[in-house]
Amino acid sequence: MRRNTTGFTLLETLIALAVISLALGAAVRASAFGAQRAHDLQQRTLGGWVASNVVNEVLAMRDFPEMGAVEGKSKMGAFEFNWVREVGPTPNLSFRRMEIKVYPADTPDELVARQVSYVAKVK
Repeated sequence: MRRNTTGFTLLETLIALAVISLALGAAVRASAFGAQRAHDLQQRTLGGWVASNVVNEVLAMRDFPEMGAVEGKSKMGAFEFNWVREVGPTPNLSFRRMEIKVYPADTPDELVARQVSYVAKVK
């Protein structure tokens, strides 16, 4: 009695399907992770632009900002951001240290951008 062995057995087919499903599952997770990282990078880039805009607004007004904290909101692209501008002293009384922190409006505990700048007193 001779047996024909040209096809796959049911067990071999099930093992192949299990391996393929594991590989596809890993690929889906990797692409979802990449999409989340791209979203985070976009948010951090736009948050950096918000911080630069706040600094440039102060510099354009040629104003010597008061010490303390000021909060504001800004929209950049499809995102809304909350920012905090903290102004503090420096050893030289003609300069002030200005730190801008930017947070997404929907997750206010997540810092996406931080910029430090110095402002000189214009005479």
